[in-house]
Amino acid sequence: MTSVAENSSGLRVGVKLAPQNTTVDHLRRVWQLADQAGFDSCWNFDHFAAIHGEPEGDVFEGWTLLAAMAEGTQRVRIGCMVTGVTYRHPAVLAKMAVTVDHLSGGRLEFGLGAAWAEIEHTMLGIDLGSVKGRLDRFEEACQVIRSLWTEPRTTFHGEHYDLTDALANPKPVQKPGPPLWIGGSGRRRTLRIVAQYADAWNAAGGSVEEIAELSGVLDRHCHDVGRDPAQIRRTVQIRADEGTDHLLRQAEAYAGVGIGEVIVVVRGDDAVARAEQVAEVLPKLRSVG
Repeated sequence: MTSVAENSSGLRVGVKLAPQNTTVDHLRRVWQLADQAGFDSCWNFDHFAAIHGEPEGDVFEGWTLLAAMAEGTQRVRIGCMVTGVTYRHPAVLAKMAVTVDHLSGGRLEFGLGAAWAEIEHTMLGIDLGSVKGRLDRFEEACQVIRSLWTEPRTTFHGEHYDLTDALANPKPVQKPGPPLWIGGSGRRRTLRIVAQYADAWNAAGGSVEEIAELSGVLDRHCHDVGRDPAQIRRTVQIRADEGTDHLLRQAEAYAGVGIGEVIVVVRGDDAVARAEQVAEVLPKLRSVG
């Protein structure tokens, strides 16, 4: 079977079934398909109310599912695209991530974002804050998590988080930690945070022209902070709703502007069947890279 390392020369392909309006049986079937068919990664999402359609829809929690994914797969890399930083204290999240990294034998991809779903914050009494406030908190969380993964003890006194001589053992299996994926498209601040901290940037979609322009903005931020742009993987989520021919054309277009990994999103009652269709064209998808 093809691993991420083995597939370094072609387009990497992940699959994502969001845990909304689906069943545990369907989730397990997609995880197992991803593992057995040779997908490079398998993903869920982090929400507490449905974000497609009516908010009352069923939604399973993402990080407890990641622990199940770790045990239910053998080779595919796993992740949450992306974790909302407002929902959990970063020290708690860092500990959760280390636990999943150990359960999976070092296969965790760590997706993180500033969060955006107002309904979830309102109904749960969580402060969403201003855009600036969320991004300030997000940047602090990146620093806190990285320190907890790598340092014997962490002391951090920020505007949003305060840690004193904090212990965080064991450390991750992966060194210095699971690859950090940051999702978002904010040109001024989000992409600068990507340039400073991320191993991968994920766009939740958009036209090829927009993705190319955003990638150029990221390159400029990398130059400003002294980072080699080639160190940051460029990834995008694409939908499998319009058939495999359309999917292949999309993937080829994105690869043409420097995208090295696509996450194919499947959803609905036929999500498993769509994932199976994508699995059948994996060699063709990889070849466009």
